[in-house]
Amino acid sequence: MPSSLSQQEALVYVMVMMSAVDRDMTDDEFARIGTLVRFLPSFEGFDENRLIQIGRDCAAQLAAPEGLDVTLEMVREALPQRLHDTAYALAVEIAAADQRVRNEEIRLLQLLRDRFGLDKLTCAAIERGAIARFRK
Repeated sequence: MPSSLSQQEALVYVMVMMSAVDRDMTDDEFARIGTLVRFLPSFEGFDENRLIQIGRDCAAQLAAPEGLDVTLEMVREALPQRLHDTAYALAVEIAAADQRVRNEEIRLLQLLRDRFGLDKLTCAAIERGAIARFRK
């Protein structure tokens, strides 16, 4: 398995995976990643200039054999349990950024929920919050 990730890198990986899952990383999604990295406490001290390289590393990992499964496991191993719902919330935030949640994004959310062992009520609350934030 490739080298381990820091907690912040793992959170960025989650956002990049969600943005790239439909093979169409939109400007809205990429802008949202930058915004979240700039203001969330989870990214305090993070060098924002590393964002593009981390995104490239994530894309390369995803393109490798069994890339999605290996990447999900790397993320799970890097994050303490207290950040599992944070990672899920970041994924939901990116999925909602373009105001259309595609089937591929729903499937990745299911994979994250299962990998992190999150309960359905927590996930529903996170998803409902995103709907409220992005409503026009």
